[in-house]
This record gives sequence, structure tokens and C-alpha cells, in this order.
Amino acid sequence: MKLEVLAVFGPTASGKSAVAEALAERLATEVVSADALQVYRGLPMLTNQPATATRLVAIRELADEMSVGEYARLAHDAIDELVAAHGAAVVAGGTGLYLRAAVADLRLPPAPAPGARERWDAAYDTDPDGAYARLQEVDPRAAAVVHATDRRRVVRALELAELGASLAPDDDRLWSGETRRPTLVAGLEIASERLEERIRARAEAMLAAGVVDEVRAALAAGVSRTAEKALGLRELAELPADEALQRLVVRTRRYAAYQRKWMRRIPGIVMIDADRPPTEVVDEVLEVARAR
Repeated sequence: MKLEVLAVFGPTASGKSAVAEALAERLATEVVSADALQVYRGLPMLTNQPATATRLVAIRELADEMSVGEYARLAHDAIDELVAAHGAAVVAGGTGLYLRAAVADLRLPPAPAPGARERWDAAYDTDPDGAYARLQEVDPRAAAVVHATDRRRVVRALELAELGASLAPDDDRLWSGETRRPTLVAGLEIASERLEERIRARAEAMLAAGVVDEVRAALAAGVSRTAEKALGLRELAELPADEALQRLVVRTRRYAAYQRKWMRRIPGIVMIDADRPPTEVVDEVLEVARAR
């Protein structure tokens, strides 16, 4: 097989972990997670962490922030190590940006200079219109794609402009077909009705397994802004069980729809029917990979 990286991407509850684990077993290698929230310890049920050992899972405390740039460095190191040792690596996850960061060399925007974020935060809070007018002056292209009331993006655009970069890049870096190593991305496809059944069943199983205690303990210990994005974190901790379940199902369904949009935009992705046993999915993935 000429390919060195086999990536598995799909909406939540499509069976990515099972397929990736079976694929790694077949190739005698390991899986590298491309999930923005599985990097955290303390929420194994809520973030659906795999039962088998997986690279870049549970590597950070909940109070820690995690950037795409930091994740990319860790993922590249893990992939390079697995390819060197075993000839191939499997990447799996549902966070589209993390998947791209793992398999490609994204030219990520630079980090802000020390104190810059606090300074621009204060400027925006004092005079939002003035901060946006400043952005229109220093980076009109970014101002054209950022709404004046979007505090976070206005502040980030001003930070980047100060560094000579822009929130509106000249090219579509994210969707380039170039990858660091010969790579196949397999997209797991499953009917919407069937996926919703899986989403609800998984949510019910989490509640039965005690996920409410898990999220309450996490919130009591303190979570970062990144970790706080875990679907259902607040709802499960604060709402009655029936209402929390329904909210979790609805939010997860919406997130799955968002993931499907990502999937359709990945260059060269090969769509695979995922509504069957993982071994059959792996057979088809390997058949495609060996034909490349």
C-alpha cells in the first residue's frame, strides 16, 4: 500500500472509533484522535472517548486551553512516529479542523503578541464601533467578512492585523488537497434517520452510565473555554434528566449536520457506507487504499 495515513471522518455516532480501531488492528498500527474534546481528561463518557488506547486522547486537564496549532504539532509527531514504526497511521475524529491539522501543513495564523488580546478586548468593550472602524482601516478585507457585533472575531482580526496577517487569507488554505504524507480520507456515510437512532441510543446509554455525575464533577473542578464546548455539558449538569436528554439529542443532531457539511468539502474524500459491521467498512477502505 502506497498510502501512509488512512483517515476516518464522519458525523458523530457514525461508528468512527470502531472502524478506526479495526483498521488500525488490520494494519498493525495505532489510531491518532482528531477530536477537539477527546484531548481532555475527566469527560470520557460525554466526549465518547474510545475504550482502546488512542493517541492524543485524555492528554490535557479540563482547565487547560488547547489550540489547533498545539494539536497539529502533537498529531504530526504521533503520525510520523507510527509511520516510521509500522508503515502507516490511522487518524480518526469528527472535528474537521483537527482532521485537516493532523493530515496537512496548515499555515495557521500566528499567536497574538503578549498582552495584545487583553488590549483589544478592552478597546472593543470600551467602544465596539470604534474597534470595528479601526479594523476597517487596517484590514478592510477582514472587516468585510466579520460582523461588527462579533466581539471575538473583531478582536482576533485586530490582533492579526497588528502582526501583519489577516483573518481573510489570500487563498483557501483549509481546503487545499495537499497533505503531509500520502493520505486517504474515508467519509462514513449513514442515513439521517438511522444516525438519529444512534444518537438517541448513545445519549440514553450515557445517562444510564452516570454521565451527570461526570459533568458535575468536571464543572466543580473548573473547565477551560475550550473544554466548555463539550455538547451537553451545562444541560446535563443543570436540567432534569428528561429535558437534558432531549437537549443533548437535538444539539448532537445539529452538530452531526455540521460535520456532514465539513465532510462534503474535504478534497478527495471517499464516501463509504457505514451502516454495516466495522469489518466490512474496513474491507472497503483497504480496497480503495490499495488501488491508489
